[in-house]
Amino acid sequence: MTTPKDQLRVFYDGACPSCVKDRKLYERLAGKAGESVEWVDITGRDDELRQRGIEPEAALQELHVEDSEGRIHRELDAYILLMSRVWLLKPLAWLIGLPVIRPMLAKLYHKWVGERLEKTGRMPR
Repeated sequence: MTTPKDQLRVFYDGACPSCVKDRKLYERLAGKAGESVEWVDITGRDDELRQRGIEPEAALQELHVEDSEGRIHRELDAYILLMSRVWLLKPLAWLIGLPVIRPMLAKLYHKWVGERLEKTGRMPR
């Protein structure tokens, strides 16, 4: 049973086909655990994002997850929080959190996102 303290709000780029695909994969893998996740498409929600302390440009470039206490987790911390709820993804969440892996993965993540945004003409200025 999901309690309010388990709730997560994930701010994702709904205009990004691979982001939508990743969301669907997560929901499939999460099963019942996915019911505690609210997915919020950031498209056209700049004011709402700013009210939560998230710059819209940053929301395009990094995943942001709000926990039940209103704390915002970003980038790899957001992925780790989200993935650690799914038994199949827990080992991966642990792996990407390792001090040796994390900096390299963060660099690759930002490179990949930057390329995706440039290719689609959506790179923030």
